[in-house]
Amino acid sequence: MARKVQVVLTDDVDGGEASETVNFALDGVTYEIDLSDENAAKLRDQLAYWVGNARRVSGRRTTGRRRSGGSDAAKIREWAQANGHQVPPRGRIPNEVRQAYEAAKH
Repeated sequence: MARKVQVVLTDDVDGGEASETVNFALDGVTYEIDLSDENAAKLRDQLAYWVGNARRVSGRRTTGRRRSGGSDAAKIREWAQANGHQVPPRGRIPNEVRQAYEAAKH
């Protein structure tokens, strides 16, 4: 029997379905938040004034948004469980587990 695992990200603000994970940093701390398209646009709009008046210090610009990837998440969970990592059955996969997966993949 075939099994299909689907991971659905939940918007960290309103509890609805999230479509992307947004990363941002403040005071040397990097944050990550899962948001719907609407809430991601609100966050970007609210930060636009401050970003527009700030100096850029990093030379690297990201090429795009990280979209929720159910198939990647399922692969990561399967790999993590097979390799002794603790991962929740749904929701966000810890960054340490994602990094370990990427390191093992390459």
